[in-house]
Amino acid sequence: MSLSKIKHIVLVLSGKGGVGKSSVTTQLALSLSLAGHSVGVLDVDLTGPSIPRMFAIEDAKVTQAPGGWLPITVHEADPSNGIGSLRVMSLGFLLPRRGDAVVWRGPKKTAMVRQFLSDVFWDELDYLLIDTPPGTSDEHISLAETLLQKARPEQFAGAVVVTTPQAVATADVRKELNFCAKTGIRVLGVVENMSGFVCPNCSECTNIFMSGGGEVMANDFGVPFLGRVPIDPQFLVLIEAGTRPTYPVGTEVNGQDISTPVTTAKSQDDTPDTAPLVQKYRDCSLAPIFHTITADVIVAADLASQK
Repeated sequence: MSLSKIKHIVLVLSGKGGVGKSSVTTQLALSLSLAGHSVGVLDVDLTGPSIPRMFAIEDAKVTQAPGGWLPITVHEADPSNGIGSLRVMSLGFLLPRRGDAVVWRGPKKTAMVRQFLSDVFWDELDYLLIDTPPGTSDEHISLAETLLQKARPEQFAGAVVVTTPQAVATADVRKELNFCAKTGIRVLGVVENMSGFVCPNCSECTNIFMSGGGEVMANDFGVPFLGRVPIDPQFLVLIEAGTRPTYPVGTEVNGQDISTPVTTAKSQDDTPDTAPLVQKYRDCSLAPIFHTITADVIVAADLASQK
């Protein structure tokens, strides 16, 4: 089985669409890589695969091997800079064109999920992150059944659940937490995404979608709260254009000054930046937040493997 070389498997779940599961998965992967871990990302959002775009590898082609596929390499390990390798697999790589619709009934989706779990040849990984579609439907049931049956108990760490602060989102995400309870999936913690907006033109971080709903939900269910993540347009620019994030003087996020030094900003204007995504991400306002979230996920996954 292709999961045999993986230490920890972590699902990224949410009962609500549009809460940013793929961006959370991407940043967890980058943060784990920056912590020196080897990471794989499996995208099982079959009708809306976003992960290839998040890592700017949409044009990559999967290599067919006897009995399965080889994942796409985002970057190799760089021990001198403490960076672990990062590889990705998604249905998006198998579609003839990016805009092609996937019109499949439940049994076809279930079969594809099981094939992804069995036929992708991962090298040794510290973490495999599985980005899932919204809801509690066929893909989720197939994932839960297959992982609980095929993965070793110490491998399947559990799930990170993503929500946004509003009640309309947490009402649906509560159903995902109930799904985890019913299927025996351990919840590693809740991430409250889009909690605040980092203005690119001034130093303000404003709670445009309110704040605190995810923490209240986590407390109600007795699961860990991992933290709040604001919307940062500079992260979008990093993903879409590959431009290193910069911030005006005085910009603070979660009480931390993340202003870009003037000399650094000027040098970026003059020199093309060919650094890999993982290194550019260090300068994003969200990197320190995800550093803390990732550290908590690592601790929770290690504890889960000992039970």
